[in-house]
Amino acid sequence: MQYQNKGLDVQTQIDLYERMQKSRMIEEKMLILLRQGKISKWFSGIGQEAIAVGVSSAMQPDEYILPMHRNLGVFTTRDIPLHRLFAQWQGKASGFTKGRDRSFHFGTQAYKIVGMISHLGPQLGVADGIALAHRLKKENKVTAVFSGEGGTSEGDFHEALNIASVWSLPVLFCIENNGYGLSTPTNEQYNCKKLRDKGIGYGMESHTIDGNNILEVYHMVDSLCKRIRKNPQPILLEFETFRMRGHEEASGTKYVPQVLMDHWAAKDPLENYTEYLRNQNILSEEEEVTIKKVIIHEIEENLKKAFAEDAVDSNETNELNDVFKNFDYKEVNHKGELKKIRLVDAISEGLKQSMEKHDDLVIMGQDIAEYGGVFKITKGFLEAFGKERVRNTPICESGIVGTAMGLSINGMKAIMEMQFADFASSGFNPIVNYLAKSYYRWGEKADVVIRMPCGGGVGAGPFHSQTNEAWFTKTPGLKVAYPAFPYDAKGLLATAINDPNPVLFFEHKGLYRSVYQDVPSDYYTLPFGEASILKYGEAITIVSYGAGVHWALEVLESNPEIEADLIDLRTLAPLDIETVYDSVKKTGKLIILQEDSLFGGIASDISALVMENCFEYLDGPIKRVASLETPIPFAKKLEDNYLPKKRFTKELQDLLAY
Repeated sequence: MQYQNKGLDVQTQIDLYERMQKSRMIEEKMLILLRQGKISKWFSGIGQEAIAVGVSSAMQPDEYILPMHRNLGVFTTRDIPLHRLFAQWQGKASGFTKGRDRSFHFGTQAYKIVGMISHLGPQLGVADGIALAHRLKKENKVTAVFSGEGGTSEGDFHEALNIASVWSLPVLFCIENNGYGLSTPTNEQYNCKKLRDKGIGYGMESHTIDGNNILEVYHMVDSLCKRIRKNPQPILLEFETFRMRGHEEASGTKYVPQVLMDHWAAKDPLENYTEYLRNQNILSEEEEVTIKKVIIHEIEENLKKAFAEDAVDSNETNELNDVFKNFDYKEVNHKGELKKIRLVDAISEGLKQSMEKHDDLVIMGQDIAEYGGVFKITKGFLEAFGKERVRNTPICESGIVGTAMGLSINGMKAIMEMQFADFASSGFNPIVNYLAKSYYRWGEKADVVIRMPCGGGVGAGPFHSQTNEAWFTKTPGLKVAYPAFPYDAKGLLATAINDPNPVLFFEHKGLYRSVYQDVPSDYYTLPFGEASILKYGEAITIVSYGAGVHWALEVLESNPEIEADLIDLRTLAPLDIETVYDSVKKTGKLIILQEDSLFGGIASDISALVMENCFEYLDGPIKRVASLETPIPFAKKLEDNYLPKKRFTKELQDLLAY
């Protein structure tokens, strides 16, 4: 192996050696502990240390790195206390996830490291968001994100590269091409000659680097970082290396030809670099022994500390309290004049006032800038706030959700508009696996609002008419708002944006231009988790949200003899179930109306909760009224039959007569 120090000072060359040696020795110790049953799993990076150490050594300490399983050298180069790493791997409370996640599935703002999730792709988009925040704050910083060659097959990889290229983001996409994705060899993973070729289609500078040559890695990354700090652009780096052990230890390496193992064993990055340093009279045998003794002592002392810690305690209150970052809701009362506006106007006005209030708030979505969005909610925003804060995006929902998360990690607020709520399926993974779980896993907030134009009644068919709130109310860590009126929409949207937790904000597009209300012209907030009682009566409780509230109002106005409590939930997570309980205890009967199809929806959970907690107060069966168990159709007669509006009247009367 050929090494060129290019004038690199002796101390830096020694530092690179010490960092690789430390990573290797920790791994060797962990493999022993794994066999002893003292840790549960290990993903080995032995033979790949030069990449993690070289990249992180070339970067500034306050620049974000997003590593993966085999990048222990990133964590040790950033000098994370070893006892915390060891506690993390043992599931102890002093680790970075309080025992809630394993191995390298964690991050730490203190060391500017953002951990991976097992769904590999989303972190690439997160790197885009971190880099975008640096650009918006005019900080000359680089972000590095790691993936394996297998990860380059995922759609998130291509979305992230495209976003970074279109927006000229200073991201190093570091691909460790180590021969196998678990047992699948590279020739079954991609068909281009070099992975760097994947950058061509995105107009991206790309390089292939010997990932086992620490000096080549360091010099290349150092040079590129210095350049793109001044002139931001993304760069794709393919590091050629090899995985010398199993994907994780239990999987082994029997599927790897011995000739390959022998070839790459001869290219061991630590052994070859050690020999180079000896030949250059930079590292003596005595110095090598001393360095190893220091590392051994550090490992043993920190292991003692980690082993001495008690097993993590299970406390239901602590677990539930850590699902969301604490939000100190501050009520802002309106003082301005009232004006009669539509739901669409209230949302637009609320967005604009929040953009004025929060200088660090960025809105992203398809066609939201010059065009003003397909529903014209952001019309005029480009002129008011500029293209940096009102950003048209490529058509890549998953990548933009990740970008929104990255903005949050780097201290900004983000709103993403799903052009239609249906399209959230293309961004589902990062919503439910990244945004929803980050705070619980490692205490990192997701200060992101995703706007969800939804709902039927407008003849838009199966792909533009779903009301898919139940996809997200099932997921702990997400908040869900679903206002039915302009006043609520404006106030709840302001609260959603203030809240540091991820919020899915549903906006029924059938109500956008059909519902008017007197709405304060100035900024105000409304609390989450407080339902609204629109009508009072003694005979029955009606619970609904969104368009269902208006359908119920029509029925009650057409049948004034029906004495009903009509409850508009307004937010679904958190859910104000106590207001429902109080009403049912008074009326003895409950009917729940939802636009979503019946099975697995909000109505089912409310019904179950009332049965469990108010059974003795009921004077009849709980009724659920919902859309048919089919996709929502296009033709008007089919859609009218699908929606529950007409069926609701009969079910209501039947329950009253019970």
